[in-house]
Amino acid sequence: MPLPLIYHEDYSPEFPADHRFPMDKFRLLRDHLVDSGLTRDEDLLRPELCPADILALAHDRSYIERYMSGELSREDQRRLGLPWNEALARRTVRAVGGSILAAEKALEHGLACHLAGGTHHAHYDYPAGFCIFNDLAIISHYLLQSGRVNRVLIFDCDVHQGDGTARILHNTPEAITVSLHCEKNFPARKAESDWDIPLPNGMGDADYLKVVDDALNYLLPLYQPDLVLYDAGVDVHKDDALGYLQLTDEGVAARDESVMRHCLGRDIPVVGVIGGGYSKDRHALARRHGILHHSAQRVWQSSGCH
Repeated sequence: MPLPLIYHEDYSPEFPADHRFPMDKFRLLRDHLVDSGLTRDEDLLRPELCPADILALAHDRSYIERYMSGELSREDQRRLGLPWNEALARRTVRAVGGSILAAEKALEHGLACHLAGGTHHAHYDYPAGFCIFNDLAIISHYLLQSGRVNRVLIFDCDVHQGDGTARILHNTPEAITVSLHCEKNFPARKAESDWDIPLPNGMGDADYLKVVDDALNYLLPLYQPDLVLYDAGVDVHKDDALGYLQLTDEGVAARDESVMRHCLGRDIPVVGVIGGGYSKDRHALARRHGILHHSAQRVWQSSGCH
């Protein structure tokens, strides 16, 4: 059986080409994974739209309705940094459905990856930092409340702190929030995760990988989660436009493999979402995001998942 990969054509709607957010990266990532022989388009799993009742497990219903009807306040639009149209709203809800499907496939098979997801700046009742609905928090509540898991651990390696996730899940002890992030970066006002691991500007592969290794060696035995949600942001890369770390392609690949092998080595299912990544060279960015899926494929083939 192939590694479960989740994608939908809705993920890259028409979007201003000069916008800071690289909306076409999802389509280009799919193209890259197909062109590199990792998958075939017909093997990609297509998600449903996430129902409003599931969004509301982690978000205020009136906020959901305001966003879906294009009635955000000017302040919320400024915080979000994205325009609004029906295609983008549909994309947003479809992508949450994709993260949920990826999590379900990981529980079923041990490992799965989304070609989107990781919207960790979205808060309970407002958007921020290009994030509208927080898929990591929604998955956590959905799986906990349905009894599919008793404990979930979010291992967020995006270069920016997962502030929305930390705040939404602050009073949910069964969802452990872990954020490895560049200390001097967005958001300026940090939230309080269960475990915050702030990193200095300019950190490179070796030091970063030691932090990842030490964190997982400590946290996974401590909490013994039933599922790990892994935010594999590539804005830690030295060529990222919005990150201040110095990881190479090889460092990102080693990080991704390390996280997945730590989890699977302890019989803990793990789902990967792509998180942040920013570059004017969208093809290079898509290849960078694809490091997650290529790393997952190596782990999948050697781990006996399925």
